[in-house]
Amino acid sequence: MNRKVSQRELEQLQQNLEYSWKELRVFLADILPSDLEIRQNMQDRMKELENLVNTYGWVVIVKHIQNKSSPDYKTFIWEWRLDQIIEEMQREDANILILWNILKPKQIYAINEKLKTIWAKAWDRIDLILKIFERNARSKEAKLQIELASIKHMWPRIFDMWMELWKQAWKGSWETNTELMKRHLQNRLLSIKQELNHFEEVRAQHRQSRDRKWIKTVWVVGYTNAWKSTLTNSLTKKWVLAEDKLFATLWTSVWKMFVEANYDLNTWAYIAPKEILINDTIWFIRELPPELIEAFKSTLEDSIEADLLLHVIDCSDEKMDLKIKVVEEILQNIHANADVIYVFNKIDSLPKWEYILELDDEKIVYKDKLEYLKSNYNEKQCVFISAQEKQNLDELKSKIISNLW
Repeated sequence: MNRKVSQRELEQLQQNLEYSWKELRVFLADILPSDLEIRQNMQDRMKELENLVNTYGWVVIVKHIQNKSSPDYKTFIWEWRLDQIIEEMQREDANILILWNILKPKQIYAINEKLKTIWAKAWDRIDLILKIFERNARSKEAKLQIELASIKHMWPRIFDMWMELWKQAWKGSWETNTELMKRHLQNRLLSIKQELNHFEEVRAQHRQSRDRKWIKTVWVVGYTNAWKSTLTNSLTKKWVLAEDKLFATLWTSVWKMFVEANYDLNTWAYIAPKEILINDTIWFIRELPPELIEAFKSTLEDSIEADLLLHVIDCSDEKMDLKIKVVEEILQNIHANADVIYVFNKIDSLPKWEYILELDDEKIVYKDKLEYLKSNYNEKQCVFISAQEKQNLDELKSKIISNLW
């Protein structure tokens, strides 16, 4: 399409794309940085981005990694390569260009200006995550949190766009519009924070009520796709959405785990029946930006006050150690300091043959990967289970009880 696309047409196009429930065709792109650890995990990063796209309901048609250690100042991907990508997108009839990295306002603006020619648009990874959040949010609080994060993410872009337009128009007119927009967004941010404060106060009252009733709370946390909701279902015998999608669980759900009356085997003391609240919260993912963590802080704050954390880990994942580190860093950032039980899930998916760990100067041979995990994490509180097959759940329940009482 050769004719110039007007600003009004582009805005309408973008709105249609963002709120369409149809499958769209997506081009994924990233650059290969100089950091050795990131370079070694590039394919994993791109696979995760593809999973995010599939969660939203689109079709990935092309993936490209540019072998450049530093991004282009103006367009992030070097401009000559961006032109090639645009040509390829046009041939494949792709609608969206999604980049893994968080882009600067000038970069996303410049890329979208170029994509106008093929009636397409660009997002970075955070745009995509926010759209997934927006589509899956159900409660009023979740919607407010997403709107707060979206405004914070879009704020620099909005004013950068207006500055570009200001250069092309009469100064006084655009200055007035910019100030109006700025005032509107500031008022909306204040209103959202006031409403979220109300939810925060209600949760604080609920926590005080639980404390008075001596009800213990356990928070289930973990990296995405560790089957955290499947574990919650198994422990509580209730139904929580458990899908093989990133961010399938987007809001906090609370269920009760009942512990039957029994006797202490050492003292034969009678132990009364108990009930424990199991909280299933949102998944974690690598390199979550501060504005997303801040926006969901009111939801995550209950994990700070929890009596115990269950860190669910997909032990069949080759990148398991990296993902454990990601979750630990996020818990540290939100000051969640409760005791942690490491729940290594999916043991039924582990290979049964020898597991060889290659270090710099030696090889260590384990009978299987499960033996390696037990050896390597012996300093932590660990349970090795299969939530789907309900293996070793009694052992997990015993550890929960011994930690809480």
